[in-house]
Amino acid sequence: MLDVVVRFALYLDLALAFGVAFFALCAPRVRDSLPLPRLLASVGLTGVLLSVVGLAVLSASMAGIPLAQVDAESVAMVLTGMSLGKAWMVRIGGLALVTAASALVRRWSKAALSVASFGGALAMGGLAWAGHGAMDDGAVGWLHLAADVAHLLAAGVWVGALACLLLLVARPAPRADAAHLWATHRALDGFALVGTAVVAVIVVTGLVNAWLLVGAAHVLSLPGTIYGQLLIAKLLLFGAMLGFAGANRYRLTPALAARIDAG
Repeated sequence: MLDVVVRFALYLDLALAFGVAFFALCAPRVRDSLPLPRLLASVGLTGVLLSVVGLAVLSASMAGIPLAQVDAESVAMVLTGMSLGKAWMVRIGGLALVTAASALVRRWSKAALSVASFGGALAMGGLAWAGHGAMDDGAVGWLHLAADVAHLLAAGVWVGALACLLLLVARPAPRADAAHLWATHRALDGFALVGTAVVAVIVVTGLVNAWLLVGAAHVLSLPGTIYGQLLIAKLLLFGAMLGFAGANRYRLTPALAARIDAG
C-alpha cells in the first residue's frame, strides 16, 4: 500500500514539475500572475524527497526485507544493477534542474523555464522505465517506451496546465482586476488548442500501449480481468475529463469573456 501511495504522489509531483514549467513557457502573458519560483521549488524538492522514499521502498521489496532494514547494499543493487536505478538517477538530475531554475525565473524567465521544462521532462519521462515498456526487447521495446514517454509527458502538460489555470481563476475577487481577468481568459482560451493536441497524443499512445499489452484477440476478455477493469475505469474517467474540457472550451470560457466585457 505504501508503494502505491508513494508512486501516486510521485507521478503527480513530476507531472506538475514538467507541466507547470511548460505551461508558463508557452503562456508568457500570465507568468507574472503565477507564483512560479515557489511552485517550481516546491515540486522539485518534494520530487526528490518522494524519489528517495520510493527508492527505499523498492529496495526493500527487491531484497525481501522490511523497510526499516533497508541498507546501502540493497539500495546500491537497485541503482547499479537495474534500468530503474539509472532512470532514478536521471530523475534526480532533472529535479535538480527544476529546483535550480526556480531561483532564476523572475530574472531570466524564458531561459529558466526552458531549463525547468527540460528537467521536468527528464524526470517525468524516466518513469517509463518503471512501466511495462521496459520489459520488452528490440524494436517493440523501444516503441513501447516511446509511447509511454509521450503518454506521460502529455499527461504532465495537462496536469500542469490545470494547476496553473486553477491558480489563475482562484484569485480573490478584490485582487482580480481587469488585466488579470483578461490574462486568465487568454490562458483558458489559448489552452484549448494545446489541450486538443494533448488529448490526441494521450489517445494515440494509449491505443499503442493497449495493443502491445492486450492485443486485438483479448479485447473482449478485458472486463474479466483486474487490468481490464482498471483500464475501463480509466477510460470512463478520461471521458468525463473530455466532457469537462468541452464545457470549459465552448461554454465557460466564452461566458467569462462576456462577463468581463459587461464589467
